[in-house]
Amino acid sequence: MSQAIGNTALAYARVWHHVDASDRILGKLAERIAIVLMGKHKPIYDPSVDCGDYVVVTNARNVQVTGKKAQQLVYRHHTMYPGGLKEIQYKEMMRRKPDEIIRQAVSGMLPKNKLRERRLERLRIFADDDMGVFKHNILKRWEDGTLPLRTN
Repeated sequence: MSQAIGNTALAYARVWHHVDASDRILGKLAERIAIVLMGKHKPIYDPSVDCGDYVVVTNARNVQVTGKKAQQLVYRHHTMYPGGLKEIQYKEMMRRKPDEIIRQAVSGMLPKNKLRERRLERLRIFADDDMGVFKHNILKRWEDGTLPLRTN
């Protein structure tokens, strides 16, 4: 007689990842973050289970975009009042709220279902290098070879 044993709590344990967004391309960075938030990097991944990890992003002000996106990209939101469509250029958004640029890019790459908001709550974005109390939680840092190693 065979019985299936489910995954243990250790398999679903959440790990904190640190990402330095300096000189990273926005789309590629958002894609990697979305994969970690969903938990697709784990062997126990299931689309209906929220098994992703926490991600802390620093230096959001230094993220890069390719081509002419810095001049052409426009962020829109509606105030829900008649005629309340607001448009903000990329450069103005980078000056005001650089964390919102990465948050919207990651949000666009997550599946549009009920788990989306819960996954986005595990994303912490900081405009500068200071991440406050979250630096004590970090277990993994992304040094994946796509950037030259810093020697300072």
